Amino acid sequence: MTAELRELDQSDWKQWYETLIVAFGGVAEAPEEKALWDALTEFDRALGIWDGDVCVGTAGGFSFRLSVPGGALVDATGVTMVSVAATHRRRGLLTSMMRRQLDDVRRRGEALAVLTASEPAIYGRFGYGIASTSLRADIDTTRVRLSVPEGTDDVRLRYADPAAASADCEAVYARLVPTRPGMLARQPGWERLPLLDPEKERDGASPLQCVLAERDGETVGYALFSVKPDWDFQGPKGEVRVKQLDALDPAAYAALWRFLFDIDLTSRLTFRNRPVDDPLLHLVSDVRRCDLGFRDSLYVRLVDVGAALEARAYRAPVDVVLDVRDSFCPWNEGRWRLHGDPRSASCKRVDDAASADLSLSVRELGAAYLGGTSLAGLAAAGRVRELRPGALAEADLAFGSAVAPWLPHGF
Repeated sequence: MTAELRELDQSDWKQWYETLIVAFGGVAEAPEEKALWDALTEFDRALGIWDGDVCVGTAGGFSFRLSVPGGALVDATGVTMVSVAATHRRRGLLTSMMRRQLDDVRRRGEALAVLTASEPAIYGRFGYGIASTSLRADIDTTRVRLSVPEGTDDVRLRYADPAAASADCEAVYARLVPTRPGMLARQPGWERLPLLDPEKERDGASPLQCVLAERDGETVGYALFSVKPDWDFQGPKGEVRVKQLDALDPAAYAALWRFLFDIDLTSRLTFRNRPVDDPLLHLVSDVRRCDLGFRDSLYVRLVDVGAALEARAYRAPVDVVLDVRDSFCPWNEGRWRLHGDPRSASCKRVDDAASADLSLSVRELGAAYLGGTSLAGLAAAGRVRELRPGALAEADLAFGSAVAPWLPHGF
């Protein structure tokens, strides 16, 4: 087979996207969902592999700004829409796209690449580490109550049309992005994603609903949700499905959750993506009846080790020499001295003769980068080696984050 890897031309998008859909099972998306991804596709960052006139591989990239510990927003490539046709597996096509893509990320001067994985086993060999986890819940609201903070009753709630309220919701979201690692600053066009609500995917639930939380005429929070009515012989047992909820202070946050818990004719509340340290866990009366679960979320890959480690802040002073392994991006191989604190950081290459304090691969650096994965935990699994006594504890404390990293939505 003679396969050609090339940048996507806009005229080829339809076939390219159909190749992706077939690779993910072949079920057609709703027209509004397809139109959104068409509008968001960055053609100069999209790759296709062609066998003659047939597209057999796809990979895309989005231009993102990712929040990191310390509140900085760092340019990152969001790797997306990756597929290889089942007829062309085990021929190195995925590796060739990953190679081309990471070379392009480096050329653009972006220090990070990030993705969400359809299959977790795939991307570790390309240097991506699991950097954040998401929380899901299925709560019996007939048996779980909320204890809310002072000031909750002062928050005014009102229904709003989701599209009409989008600007207010996005303003709240934007203020929160620097406060939690792993969040994406939404670029123009991405404000449409939270509003995406294809009827075919509702599974009997209502259209998307929106409630705004206000104080003194200012929007201080919002919830996007739907309600799936249900009844049995004993009466109503509807389900509230929370899609997104953000608030600027504890009272507004609690007021929104209390509203969702108390919606008439419902007895369940579910969500699929919240931070693992969500404050809701401290408001509920019985965490066992929340049926909690966890799932890997954002994968991070350091494309430029020095620039990436300099871009974030550190929770405590740290001065370590890292011996980094990176066979897929060999420009990262070698020893780097990281000197940082809560205000600033520097990370420079040092001579390989310099004594190293920790030895690890770029995959472990990616996992620990946002502060949600412990270097000590990785060391306990044999993935990080301590070469200087005390260096692991120093680095583990410094890399940590006061709040868990979280990716609010996929891409």
